[in-house]
Amino acid sequence: MNKILFKCLLRFSDEELSLVKVRFNQFNGEENPMDDYLRNPEQVNTKWLFWRTKNSFFKVGEIAISFLKLDKDTWLLTTVKKVTKELYVYDGINYEGEEVEDYRPLYGRVIVKYHKSQAQLRKYVEIMDELEVSQILPDSFDGDDFPGYDNVRLSYEQLANIIYKGKRDWIGALGNQKAVYLITDKSNGMLYVGSATAENGMLLQRWSNYVVNGHGGNKRLVELVNIEGFDYVKKNFQYSILENYNAKTDDKVVLRRESWWKETLQSRKFGYNSN
Repeated sequence: MNKILFKCLLRFSDEELSLVKVRFNQFNGEENPMDDYLRNPEQVNTKWLFWRTKNSFFKVGEIAISFLKLDKDTWLLTTVKKVTKELYVYDGINYEGEEVEDYRPLYGRVIVKYHKSQAQLRKYVEIMDELEVSQILPDSFDGDDFPGYDNVRLSYEQLANIIYKGKRDWIGALGNQKAVYLITDKSNGMLYVGSATAENGMLLQRWSNYVVNGHGGNKRLVELVNIEGFDYVKKNFQYSILENYNAKTDDKVVLRRESWWKETLQSRKFGYNSN
C-alpha cells in the first residue's frame, strides 16, 4: 500500500515552504503537554508551541505547525498558525499567531508517524518527506480509549478529563465495577490503596470524588491537601487498578483484598493509608 504523506494534506506553495517550521511537543521531564491539551487544546497551541527559552526560532510571517506526542513515533496535529507578532520574552510565550482556517478540519484528527531526533524544532522542508499519515480520526482526539482494566494508569488531569467530558467508553467501564485501586504520589513514591464497593458508589463514583476535591474524604489525603493544596494532587497523583470485580461480588471480598494489598505494599506504614 502506498504511503500517504502529510505534505499531501497541507499544500503549501513553493514560496510558503521555506517559511514553515515544526514543533514537536512532548513530556519535558516536569510537564506533560497531553494533560494541557485534554484540558484545553489552546494551551498546547499557544503555550507549548510558542514558548521560548533561549534562541528565537520563529519569525513574524512564518508558519508554525504543532505536533503532540501520542506514543513512540506517533504524533497528533494540533494546529497550524501564522506567526503575527514577536513578544521578546526570553522565558515564556514569545509569539502570537493566527490559526490557518483552511486546515482547521484537520486539527486534533490527523495522526502521523515520524521518528524524531532530539531536536524539538525543525524546518518543515527538511522532514516533510518523512511525515507519514497514520490515521485520520472521525472526531477530534479527546484522550485514549479505555485500554482494559489491567492497563489503567491515569494522571489526575487524564482522570478529570474522563469524568468531566463523560467519555462513554470509560464511564461504561468504571460505572458498574467494584475494585481495589492504587493512588501513587509520583513526587515521593508514597502509596494509597483504596476500594470501591456498592456502599461507596462503585469505582466511577469513588474516583469522581478524587477529581472534585483531591482526597475523597480519606484522612491522610485530607491532611495532605490541607497542607500542600489541591494543586499538589493535580501535579503528582496517578490512579491505577489493582483488581476489579463485577457488581455482584460481595463487598466483603473486595474489602479483604484491599486489606491484603495494604499489607503487601506496606501502604499503612510507608504510605497514605491510616487504617
